[in-house]
Amino acid sequence: MAHDSNGPQSASAIPLELLRTPPPKERADAARNRVAVLEAAAGLFAEHGVEAVSMDQVAAAAGVGKGTLFRRFGDKSGLAAALLDARERVLQEAILSGPPPLGPGAPAGERLAAFLDAYFDYLLEHLALVRMSETATPGARYRIGAYRFWHRHVAIMLPNAPDPEHTAHALLAALAAEHVAALLPELGEQRIRAGLLRLARAVM
Repeated sequence: MAHDSNGPQSASAIPLELLRTPPPKERADAARNRVAVLEAAAGLFAEHGVEAVSMDQVAAAAGVGKGTLFRRFGDKSGLAAALLDARERVLQEAILSGPPPLGPGAPAGERLAAFLDAYFDYLLEHLALVRMSETATPGARYRIGAYRFWHRHVAIMLPNAPDPEHTAHALLAALAAEHVAALLPELGEQRIRAGLLRLARAVM
């Protein structure tokens, strides 16, 4: 999950294709260490929960030094972001070149609803990881490169909105991991999903 320090940028500034999360480019030994770390982290997170696992435990399970781990990922939120990279790329590719309605070829309203539905599925599957990546520091969610992709896509689907860029941010706010995690116990998955689709219909 690529990060930048500039925060949200104009939805019209960069073509959607250029906002895809790029696969990491690295030396063979670094790639092997990365795979070992991510496999170890995924296993530990699945067994014990994200909050309960320390970076020391991940380093020991992966067989790498703590210094290597911290230099590569920074902290546990960086590790969470790296684990989400591949999952984000799958959804991004489906948006860019997959079958409609998530991919090209369907009316904008149908594509927007399909995206909200697909992103909500992704969020529910990886809620603890996304929550950590979005809340590690103030404003972290908006510095994540993938957020710029989601925002650009939603804005494109809102050609008739008075301010597509603001409306896209407002819709995505309903998909913030912290927000969804707080609502799930009270409202449940079905009510949240239905509410997202009502929001989409209202802004089209």
